[in-house]
Amino acid sequence: MERRIIHIDMDAFYAQIEQRDFPEYRGRPLIVGGRSLSRGVVATASYEARKFGVHSAMPTRTAHKLCPDGIYVRPRFDVYKSVSKEIMEIFLSYSEVVEPLSLDEAYLDITHLVSRERTAKSVALNIQRDIFEKTRLTSSSGISYNKYLAKIASGMNKPKGTTVIHYDNVMEILKSMPIGKFPGVGAVTEEKMKSLKIFDGADLYGWSELDLTREFGKRGTSLYKKARGIGTNELSVDRVRKSVGKETTFDHDINDDEYILKTLEGLSDKVSESMERRQFAGRVVTVKLKTQDFKTHTKQMMTTNPIFTREEIFHYAYNLYHEVKSPEEPIRLIGVTVSHLEERSYRNLTIYDFL
Repeated sequence: MERRIIHIDMDAFYAQIEQRDFPEYRGRPLIVGGRSLSRGVVATASYEARKFGVHSAMPTRTAHKLCPDGIYVRPRFDVYKSVSKEIMEIFLSYSEVVEPLSLDEAYLDITHLVSRERTAKSVALNIQRDIFEKTRLTSSSGISYNKYLAKIASGMNKPKGTTVIHYDNVMEILKSMPIGKFPGVGAVTEEKMKSLKIFDGADLYGWSELDLTREFGKRGTSLYKKARGIGTNELSVDRVRKSVGKETTFDHDINDDEYILKTLEGLSDKVSESMERRQFAGRVVTVKLKTQDFKTHTKQMMTTNPIFTREEIFHYAYNLYHEVKSPEEPIRLIGVTVSHLEERSYRNLTIYDFL
């Protein structure tokens, strides 16, 4: 079965967060990375600043020469990490198999979500929509049958782009791509390639694996494969999501069963939506609540069969709530989690349509 890999890359992540949080920065060239005359380097530049030639990893002193009227701010990594965590939760709500590359990009294997009715591109668009609704930040995505091509695709139409590389267009894209745009081809390698008259993917394609190995050592084999769109589709996953849960904290301590249960029903609906996106079911339902004195209480129950619908989840959550909740004690937080996840056995995983 062909894999379907998405590479999601946030658009000018740090700069976009600063422009979101400080309206006076919007529409203006913004450089994140310290004061303009410091000895630091640029972490991220807004798209307005990139028009002046400013880019990541550039010395801020150089950036100041190119864009003296830009806004220079120090990075707020605690904020960026917090937003990144929110985005990662969205990724994990779609796929168990997520490989983070940094705070602002990751690979997702969404093969199990693709069918005749739901294309890989539509899944990517839904993820980008969810990211924007949650964080008010835009992202770009690339979709392909391996990681290498997905990463190329995500950078082709930034910002806010969604690009698919498939068997019908892969060679046209690769052969026309400047050699310096190939992932893994740094400045030194690019300079050597150009000295060998390798200026684009078409030139690289014309070299044999043996000749590339003679010139570039072990990297020659990798370059040979890249020119032909060959790459791995195996993601390095450090974190396995074993549960899906949602919780909410009330504005004030509350002891109104009707209101709390309505909230719990809404949380059950959100958990069900997340499981539906990932095509998973679960065997254990847990209800969690926190009382006004900050003590946490949980109660769980194993289901007879794997469940995933809102009605099923709320049925168990309703009963668990009444078991764990003290009638006299107000609560400040309520949550529901479904764990012991497994793929739905009846799911038809045959891939019919790539686009």
